[in-house]
Amino acid sequence: MTNLSKSTRPSTSRDTLVILDSLAQLRNLDLERSDRQYLNEQLAADPSLASCDVSGRLFFAHLVKQGDRWQQLEKARRAGDAMAVRLNGAKRSEAQMISLQDDPALTLAMAEGVALGSYAFRKYKSDEKGAPTLDKLSMIAKEVDATAIDELIDIVEGTCTARDLVNEPVSFLNAKQLASEIRNLSRNSGFKVQVMDKAQIEAQGMGGLLAVNKGSIDEPTFTIIEWKPKKAVNKKPLLMVGKGVVYDTGGLSLKPTPNSMDQMKCDMAGAAAVACAISIAAKQELPVHVIGLIPATDNRPGGNAYAPGDVVRMHSGLRVEVLNTDAEGRMILADALSYGERYQPELVMTIATLTGAAMRAIGTYGTAIMGTAPDAEFAKLEAAGNAVFERTARLPFWEEYGEEIISDVADIKNLGSDLGGAQTAGKFLARFTTHPFIHLDIAGPAFLTKRDGYRTKGGTGVGVRLFYEFMKQRAKAR
Repeated sequence: MTNLSKSTRPSTSRDTLVILDSLAQLRNLDLERSDRQYLNEQLAADPSLASCDVSGRLFFAHLVKQGDRWQQLEKARRAGDAMAVRLNGAKRSEAQMISLQDDPALTLAMAEGVALGSYAFRKYKSDEKGAPTLDKLSMIAKEVDATAIDELIDIVEGTCTARDLVNEPVSFLNAKQLASEIRNLSRNSGFKVQVMDKAQIEAQGMGGLLAVNKGSIDEPTFTIIEWKPKKAVNKKPLLMVGKGVVYDTGGLSLKPTPNSMDQMKCDMAGAAAVACAISIAAKQELPVHVIGLIPATDNRPGGNAYAPGDVVRMHSGLRVEVLNTDAEGRMILADALSYGERYQPELVMTIATLTGAAMRAIGTYGTAIMGTAPDAEFAKLEAAGNAVFERTARLPFWEEYGEEIISDVADIKNLGSDLGGAQTAGKFLARFTTHPFIHLDIAGPAFLTKRDGYRTKGGTGVGVRLFYEFMKQRAKAR
């Protein structure tokens, strides 16, 4: 990961990244007139990125244009990523970023794009071919203080940690190891962690989590995370529940389509988002009381695997008819939601790679959201998503979707019809909480098969920046 730091003096020999909001500001750069004119002409034609080589010194510039605020920030991030790609391609290890404009958010956004765009999962590589080389970025920006840079460092570290977790194969990251990694996060961040083992999960009567785990030789875990500052703005906690299926074969309802299992190590992306967002909140000492619940297991067809037709008694006491063992995420999340009732939360949020229906509806470009919370809560989440460009698309949550999961032999079934699959999954979850509820389905953006700017190939860390921004704005509003 690229290390960020604040500096006061620019170097005349270092590769340079510039952000400006007027072409006239190019005069402030230590460049020959011909080089400034060359950059001027490029930016006039395409303000997103201009570049030149000054005696071996790489020079990049991004011109901020008037327009939608969130698009401005995203264009700055993408410019930073494009610069990082060029610097890494040239095997540069150090660069400086100079801001000639006065908006700190835009400056930080471009630095964020540089840092996130320089990520790569290299743990299992035996050589350095293609590895990012950009190790240091010093920022010369009078409008940005050291505190803001420290916050950005925490955000980037949290996002990259989530990416690492999502990119880890199940051969390393089983349910117990996921809990161990969260413990490691807590040591560096300061939040509290409690991990339940299988015996404790059985004692709690978490039938959904235990049913999904029946086909595995690895035991499940149930991890409880809490960040409770002394001066929290909320009297009742915010509850976040993340799906922790460390690998999903579909169980006995084995995934049938070609390549459909290749990416299933990513099925715990929701768990990674919850843990890493709370770790940033703790590092930044946000005055928000938040609890995270992470039920974790793999879903396999071995042993005494649960089967279509089974009826499972859940933690809440509801009985669920299993029609498809590949609808396992909702089974384990339901137990967590029921367990979370004891906290009397002011808002409940689930985040999960839950349905192909959500991905087919909006692609990889955003997160499908739905639920029972007041419109104001959805508006806050949408605003947070726009700020970090992890956009949300609210789906209808009509009563009729709930009718589709009524079972003939049990209280409810774990699958609706072949239409509206994202919403019927959401309706299933809503049966297990009595509090205002928002469900986020990240099946589309959690794992990419090709790079999309600073969202690098593989795990994207989606949800981390969104949840942190949501909590941060919540703290400011109280």
